[in-house]
Amino acid sequence: MFIRRVHHRNRKTGKTYYTYKLVDSIRTERGPRQRDILNLGVDFDLPKETWKELANCIEQTLTGQKTLIDYSKEIKTLARRYARKIIRKQACVIAEDIPPDYATVDLNSVDNEEARTVGAEHIVYESIKELGIDRQLRERGLNRHQVAAALGVIAARMIAPGSERATHYWLQNVTALDELMGVDFSRLSLDRVYKASDWLMRHKDALEGHLRQSEGQLFKLEETIILYDLTNTFFEGSGTYNPKARYGRSKEKRNDCPLVTLGLVLDMNGFPKHSQVFEGNISEPTTLQTMIRRLAGRESFEGSLIKPTIVLDAGIATEENIQWLKDTHYPYIVVSRKKKKEIPPDLTMVPVKQDDTATTVFVHAGLAKRKETGEVELYCHSIDKEKKEEGIKTTFQQRFEAELVKARNALYLRGGTKRYDKVLERVGRLKERYRVVSHLYTVTVDNDTETGTAKEITWSRKKEEKTSGTYCLRTDRTDLNEQQIWDIYTMLTDIEDAFRSMKSELGLRPIYHQKETRCDGHIFITVLAYHLLHTIRFKLRHRGIRLSWSTIRHQLSTQVRVTTTMKREDGKVIRIRKSTKAEPSHQVIYDALNVAYQPGRIVKAIV
Repeated sequence: MFIRRVHHRNRKTGKTYYTYKLVDSIRTERGPRQRDILNLGVDFDLPKETWKELANCIEQTLTGQKTLIDYSKEIKTLARRYARKIIRKQACVIAEDIPPDYATVDLNSVDNEEARTVGAEHIVYESIKELGIDRQLRERGLNRHQVAAALGVIAARMIAPGSERATHYWLQNVTALDELMGVDFSRLSLDRVYKASDWLMRHKDALEGHLRQSEGQLFKLEETIILYDLTNTFFEGSGTYNPKARYGRSKEKRNDCPLVTLGLVLDMNGFPKHSQVFEGNISEPTTLQTMIRRLAGRESFEGSLIKPTIVLDAGIATEENIQWLKDTHYPYIVVSRKKKKEIPPDLTMVPVKQDDTATTVFVHAGLAKRKETGEVELYCHSIDKEKKEEGIKTTFQQRFEAELVKARNALYLRGGTKRYDKVLERVGRLKERYRVVSHLYTVTVDNDTETGTAKEITWSRKKEEKTSGTYCLRTDRTDLNEQQIWDIYTMLTDIEDAFRSMKSELGLRPIYHQKETRCDGHIFITVLAYHLLHTIRFKLRHRGIRLSWSTIRHQLSTQVRVTTTMKREDGKVIRIRKSTKAEPSHQVIYDALNVAYQPGRIVKAIV
């Protein structure tokens, strides 16, 4: 084999240019002849003195010959890329019904190469096609290469979340996703991986609208309940170039980093309906009207007589927001922001949650109607919540009293804090640090007016209401009973689960991008990945499979595509590329999702 430069002239412009071709010499009945094996294109820029090395390395890669020559990394990389193109060009797809093909081969030459993961990719790509994301991107004007890069980035966020550089490596060296898609990621540039988020963000509203419609039709979803909540995540870096990056109260205890906030609306089945990125220090209650109005405009229920019920956590359920929901005729179920109080003694409590054996009741609830507001209040008492709150309270009480003992002992120690004003300041700091329990104590500091020192510190526990494990729900839905109200409220766990999956399984945090558009793109890719994750998980749960996504992709990671090579008796090399046989754990998942056991096609090439 050798490389030839071919001269060309453009007939219209008269300009000359060169293409480069890989050529092979063969013997025929008419004597030696040359044939073109592969067009290397006009961008081939390898120095001429290395052409022979590249041609030899390609030939050795194709035939499986071993050599003592140590080629450079660049030569080896190019040789593998061009060899793969030649094999794909000469390969044929093996159908299931073709007759047997027997050959005499050297068993000692059998080898396996190019192992690429395909299990998780298989179900992700089938979900992409089922939801029509690929079709929607093409309809939005993205070309074939842009669509492939965008889908590759979304799939990578699900299967191997990481930076764009890590995603680029995964697409080129780890996954067989490109074979399933019928593209080649070997020439995918890192720049195209970065730009994928820009292309997706450009069509954010259209993609979210398409997914809402596709998921609704696929699973026959009802639009009767809307769940809304927010979370924030942190930056690595200063966030100088992102106006949304603000310091605030981090839900991940990273107050040392700038934050951005993600608002997410889910339906009653946990499917995302709308997402929005806000400033990191935004007041959560102020986002409700913006999110509901935008969603209402797209869902066309703004002027509808029957509107969905809005479910909110206490952080968003301000009196102002509740009044707005009333004025706009949205039914609501929210967690009351009022200070905890004892359950009214005349309330009839009924069980709304118990274990499978029905022996231990976990949650009781009772309804109380308020005539002045027209609302219904549901008082709930959870045994598990009571145990947790009492445990936390006991721990803080022990710590608070231990610190008070230290402050009292310091009055009698040499060098201890004795001045009355300093002792008051110390006690005040303790109350602030342990404000969860400090309001339950009466702390007294006796003052010696003559010396200006504190004589004694005493404290006592106040009598408190039994409010541990209790919470109150507010709703204007008077047509619901205790069980129905509580069941709808507990749907908020779906949105908490969504945030947890995004941050842990889908690599939402931390954010390394410094520009606003790339940061928003990173978050939106995670939201798109969650659409696919929840689609897969929703179908599995209907078949009784309640595995986490981390467990699913871990189990499927053992199915790979591999190329088996062997030398035939005549010296030619047979190459068969196929996926490994699905194991029992794979088959259970594939059956539940109604996908084939054999991802990808079986391809054979003889070179």
